[in-house]
Order: sequence, then C-alpha cells, then structure tokens
Amino acid sequence: MGSIVTDERNVIVLGSGPAGFTAALYTARADLEPLVLKGLDAGGQLMLTTEVENFPGFPDAIMGPELMDAMEKQAARFGAKLLHQTATRVDLSETPFGVWAGDQDWRARTLIVATGATAKWLGVPGEERLRGRGVSACATCDGFFFRDRELLVVGGGDTAMEEATFLTKFASRVTIVHRRDEFRASRIMQGRALANPKISVIWDTVVEEILGEQAVTGARLRNVKSDQVTDFPADGVFMAVGHSPNTSLFEGQLELSNGYVVVQEPRTSTSVPGVFAAGDVTDVIYRQAVTAAGQGCKAAIDAERFLAAGGY
Repeated sequence: MGSIVTDERNVIVLGSGPAGFTAALYTARADLEPLVLKGLDAGGQLMLTTEVENFPGFPDAIMGPELMDAMEKQAARFGAKLLHQTATRVDLSETPFGVWAGDQDWRARTLIVATGATAKWLGVPGEERLRGRGVSACATCDGFFFRDRELLVVGGGDTAMEEATFLTKFASRVTIVHRRDEFRASRIMQGRALANPKISVIWDTVVEEILGEQAVTGARLRNVKSDQVTDFPADGVFMAVGHSPNTSLFEGQLELSNGYVVVQEPRTSTSVPGVFAAGDVTDVIYRQAVTAAGQGCKAAIDAERFLAAGGY
C-alpha cells in the first residue's frame, strides 16, 4: 500500500526552528546525512520575531528570520538535506520508523521531533471571521498596516510585552488587556513596555468578542472581578496568549503531557527508543531560542550515540 519506499535515512528531523536546525547541523557534521522536513512554518516562531537580542554572539541583535536563514545554511553546508515539506503521518510502532509527507515516504533509523509550538487563539466570536482584517497573532507580520491606529494586545507574558512594544513603532496607542492584576513577563520586558508612553494596561479583564463587520472596530471586554462589560474601540487586536505544542502527529505513539512530548531529562529520549525530541515541543518552562538550540544539539548527540551503539 502507498508509495514505494526508496529512502532509508539514519536521521530524520521534523521541524526547522533553532532546535531542528541545530540537530541537523550536529547530525550532518557527524556524517549521518540527516533529512530535514522543514514544515509549513519553516524557521519556527523566530520567523515572527523582529530583533533577537538574547541569542549569544549578536551584541547588536539580529533579526529572527536572518538568524534562522543562517542556521539553515550552516546545516546545509555540512550535508543536511532540507525539504520544504510537512510530515503528515508517522509510524513509530516498528523500526525503522515510517515518515510520510503527502505521497512521499521515508524510513528513519532515528527520528528527532522538533515540531515546535504555534500561537493560541482566544476562540471568541468574531476572532476567526476577522483574522487578517485586524485580528492577528503576529505583530511583526502585520504591525506595519496599523500606522497611527489604536490597537489592543491580549496577554501578559514576554510575547505580549514584545508585541506591544513593537507595535508602538506604528500605532498611536497600544492597550494591553490582561486577565490578572500582574504580568507574568520578565521584569526587563515589563519595564520596557510599562515605560513606553504609548502603552497602557487594562487589568483583570478578558476579551469576550471581537467587534466589526468588514474589519475590526473594537473588542467587547469584561472585567473578571466586577463582571462589567464595555466596548473598547480599536483598529486591531493582537493575540499573545501563549502557544500550543505541535504534537497531534504523535498522539497515541509518544508519551505526551498536556500535549508536550515527554523526554527523559537530562537526555532527549522519548518513550520510544530511537525517537528524540527537542525545543518548544518539549518545553513548558523556558521557551527560548538558545535553550531550543541547546536541546537540538543534545538530541543530535543522543541520536548519534544510539546509532553507534547499534540501536535499530
């Protein structure tokens, strides 16, 4: 059934953020000739980030897409084969593992899962209908379109602070809506946002509905303490309420916890021998580019040692 298998690889890497590209770099330098299925959102969440100030080695910051492009070229230089394809199915029940992307079919002696996470949406009325018409989860993609407009940012973590601060480059005013009375963002990110004269905060409040017919005209807000509902005028609403790990492919095949792949710290081994995982798909705590890259390195070394020890 299906296509004829012609390609068995030592390593297949699923995903192409800092974890995937670092795993590809290390396994390529170990002469394992990894195959990388980059996925639809090649480059991961850093493709949605403007300046990356906290990746070591870049004192003047580097653009997220530029950093990902450099990582990809470095992996390719050492022989990683990178395909702009998304795995649509995996079979981890026997070795070598089966990996499918559309009608293509591979076998993998080891698999490195680095599929990352994607932005969460609120799921409120009007959100999906007005997506791309004033509703966004990517300030760096869409901020330019809101010059001299009034915007809402929903969230209270580092992402919300970063989005709000970035949007002040374009917007006349940015209001952060947060469901609690304090942010969970790091102190430096909070300080930067709260010191910006264009940014204000509505505390203890949730978004009940996105308002507008053809485009966003505002949001219906509810104070969680008083239950008071108000309609707040705005030209755009940016979601920064966290992320969900991209693990639907592995449900029922790998041990997951709240959707995240469980790894056997300090190693990157999963519940299936020969399958390793790295980056935001495993990480509920740090979610940083540098920790994802570090874990990608660990996954590559774990895979290399597994193969050297006669695994599979």
